[in-house]
Amino acid sequence: MTPDGRFAQLERRALPGGLTLLVAGDRRSRRRGLAHLDELPAGHALLFERCRSVHTLGMRFALDLLWLARDGSLVRLDEDVGRRRLRTCLRAHAVIETAVGEGERLAAALRPGANAPSAR
Repeated sequence: MTPDGRFAQLERRALPGGLTLLVAGDRRSRRRGLAHLDELPAGHALLFERCRSVHTLGMRFALDLLWLARDGSLVRLDEDVGRRRLRTCLRAHAVIETAVGEGERLAAALRPGANAPSAR
């Protein structure tokens, strides 16, 4: 399955460095997440606001997870999270899922002064 149709209706937030943050803002997009996709386009990531736990059931590729505080600052970065895993960060208010290897680049775009998105 390709991400084109699945992400067409999602809110997009531009980040420094040509990165695109897709917002899983409705029940359907949050439930589907990135499961059953063959890949995530380079420079793209999916934001789940008000989320402290994710699973990788149904994933076809590993993820980097960026856990965000309420103010949008980075709480923790979990790199190379494989399929069929559960990750939780109780200090987080939101999480960003991205393809392996994109986590550090995305973390740099979220640092203060880089116009980080709010984790509402």
